[in-house]
Amino acid sequence: MKKRMWTVLSVIGLIVIMVGGYFVFQQQQAKSSGSKELNYQAEETAILAGGCFWCMEPPFEELKGVKSVISGYTGGDVENPTYNQVSAETTGHREAVLITFDPNVISYKQLLDVYWRQIDPTDANGQFVDQGESYTTAIFYTNEKQKEIAMQSKQDLEKQQVFDDKIVTPFIAASPFYEAEAYHQDYYLKSEKKYKFYRAASGRDDFINRYWNDQPKLDLPTYAKLSDAEIKKKLTAIQYKVTQEDGTEPAFDNPYHDLKADGIYVDLISGEPLFSSNDKYDSKTGWPSFTKPLEPGNIIEKSDFSIGMKRMEVRSRHGNAHLGHVFSDGPKPTGLRYCMNSAALRFIPKEDLKQEGYGEYVADFK
Repeated sequence: MKKRMWTVLSVIGLIVIMVGGYFVFQQQQAKSSGSKELNYQAEETAILAGGCFWCMEPPFEELKGVKSVISGYTGGDVENPTYNQVSAETTGHREAVLITFDPNVISYKQLLDVYWRQIDPTDANGQFVDQGESYTTAIFYTNEKQKEIAMQSKQDLEKQQVFDDKIVTPFIAASPFYEAEAYHQDYYLKSEKKYKFYRAASGRDDFINRYWNDQPKLDLPTYAKLSDAEIKKKLTAIQYKVTQEDGTEPAFDNPYHDLKADGIYVDLISGEPLFSSNDKYDSKTGWPSFTKPLEPGNIIEKSDFSIGMKRMEVRSRHGNAHLGHVFSDGPKPTGLRYCMNSAALRFIPKEDLKQEGYGEYVADFK
């Protein structure tokens, strides 16, 4: 295999991000008691270790049919481990992602096709700049069928002869999976600049480009990525201001604040399902308000200090659009108020759900 070369600048930069800036970021967060064990549905879950879990979330979260991607720890013998314990190589755990998916939309095999293109499966000691057992690759199968599919997937990859060295990624029976601390989840969205610098300097993208640029592209269902020019052309002035410039539309002067029809609200840009009329209520604020998301995996919450006080901004995962904010003054059962901008949403009436491609939600309104 070709040797990876690191410049002094890249190494120094990584140290700054991972030791300095990262430590400061942790201090700004509410202190976590560590991880928590998650229960998962074996037949609709993939557990994959590929080194730094920050880098393993994005390629799967852009796929249609993937409901959620959670960073965490698995494979070791310590309950509820912390990041510091795992990175100290004292637990036997690996950093991994737990992917919940709809097998009617995307298959386990397709997820593995994506997985192989994100990692160096020939490195038994870690991944790229991150070395150590906790950063090694592994496929954690949840049943025998997954094991068979994974073994066949590896054989298919070996036949392609993409890599110079032997593929060493192991197959391991799934064990308890512990969700990592909150600040690790969706790090690439919450701390975009730090993530991009880390990723660029880590060597992962250089490796992927070297071995996969000349290979056929995967034909998978993904959410569309639009350029800024395309978004501007598609949206009205107020829609662009709200979704791309984090603006706020006028209260009471928007189409959905008092809409009472049955249906769902999707992201204006990506079309991902966000909220349901079943969870909508009149908050008397002049904006459409909901007690909870329809698909929590399509929602990102980020701290917002733009007006001199902390609020929780709500963004769409795949469209990366500003939607509004969530507050803790809502009604039961959640006590939450997802205060959204109509300009960021598109409403689909229940009678149009099937023809618009959202047939799975029809039963919600019967």
